[in-house]
Amino acid sequence: MIDNGYGLWALVAFNSLLFIVFAVSFFHPKTKRDWRALGGFSAFVVALFTEMYGYPLTVYLLTGPFAGLIPGVNLSHNAGHLWTDLIGWKGDPHLSPFHLASYVFIGGGFWLIAAAWRHLYAAQRASTVATDGPYARIRHPQYVGLILIMVGFLLQWPTLATLLMFPVLLYVYRRLAIREECEVLAELGTVYGRYMGRVPRFIPHLHQTPAETPKPIVGAR
Repeated sequence: MIDNGYGLWALVAFNSLLFIVFAVSFFHPKTKRDWRALGGFSAFVVALFTEMYGYPLTVYLLTGPFAGLIPGVNLSHNAGHLWTDLIGWKGDPHLSPFHLASYVFIGGGFWLIAAAWRHLYAAQRASTVATDGPYARIRHPQYVGLILIMVGFLLQWPTLATLLMFPVLLYVYRRLAIREECEVLAELGTVYGRYMGRVPRFIPHLHQTPAETPKPIVGAR
């Protein structure tokens, strides 16, 4: 199996740890809620790299019980780029539109998480709500950043496990965001309520006026 690019468990551990450490360093988790969000992301990453370099369950299924569902799939490592198999891409899968787009999503996700943290940290030091930078467009940019990274990985190397985990994590992040908003709203009242009325939770408006600058209060993610 190593000859096919699988069974490389040291590479599974290295890549999983690398991206989890990256996420922790960009996300700066503090609360139990933050660690739950990162826990779901970490499980997604481990499942991804387990199939990418360890045991390719999805590829085995598509060459066995579900053979023919996606033409061109075999036990080679490159066959794990299932979107390229689906469209019949003949070139290097690492240069396919899906793979190149994955870099944009993954890089954009990490950038958004880092940019949001800078504004959040500045707001917390000033005892204000973070409403500038990414927070002027969406209320939970760090959750959105994690979602963008996962979308990037799904474009690059989709697996049955990660495709099933993705909607579950979307639901979990939505629940975490709503719970967080309820707590902050109970603490800050109308100030945060006005901010919620102007700025969407996850998907920015195409035309949106900047969020008003709040009075000094305790910052929130």
